[in-house]
Amino acid sequence: MSLDVYVGPLARYYGGDWENADSSAPASGHRPAGRDRIRQTVIAWRETLAASLGNAVPVPLDWEETDAAPYFVGRPGWDGFGSLVLWAAYVEHPVLQAPAALPEEWDNNPALVRSNAAGFRSRYSHLVRNVELWLPAAFDITFEGESVDRHRVVMGSSTTLARQLAELNAATWKAEPAEVATWARRVPDGNAPLELRARHAFAVIADLAAKALEHRLPMKLDF
Repeated sequence: MSLDVYVGPLARYYGGDWENADSSAPASGHRPAGRDRIRQTVIAWRETLAASLGNAVPVPLDWEETDAAPYFVGRPGWDGFGSLVLWAAYVEHPVLQAPAALPEEWDNNPALVRSNAAGFRSRYSHLVRNVELWLPAAFDITFEGESVDRHRVVMGSSTTLARQLAELNAATWKAEPAEVATWARRVPDGNAPLELRARHAFAVIADLAAKALEHRLPMKLDF
């Protein structure tokens, strides 16, 4: 199963009026629908979410949901995304030995379990805590709630994600933007080591997080 990351209006996403990173297939099986109706649903959902969060997110939840707003898509893939998540978890727990390659059951990895343990303050919380939707507002918490299509998902902040990715780079690779750009262009093969896959996914996701910040748009995993 492939994994794309979408940045753009949620009405466009749920209306299916976008192409995935493959661009040769419909995105996620969605079909175009009445954009105005979907936009109204998204705005109502956003208002309900903001009211339910109250002071927990002390910034307005607001972004452009018009047809004029751009969208962007990248494909880190599940192996790349999992490698990046594990890379961050092992940075937080250096006493543990990181695997050379991505384990098949990576979501139950000991380092990741520690990063998600109750009471642990992860430096990379908006990456390691199973977040599926990042909102274009600055807040520190991650939380579980109902998405537009009434699925339970974990949500976070694209602002915080971008900052945490920059901190991860500073703590490990210390790569300059030009070097990171080369990582994005080089898609690792199926036998690539964990770090190589993590670097590629980092480059793809960091670029999309920057676009989410620049255009103040939501960022969502698509699979």
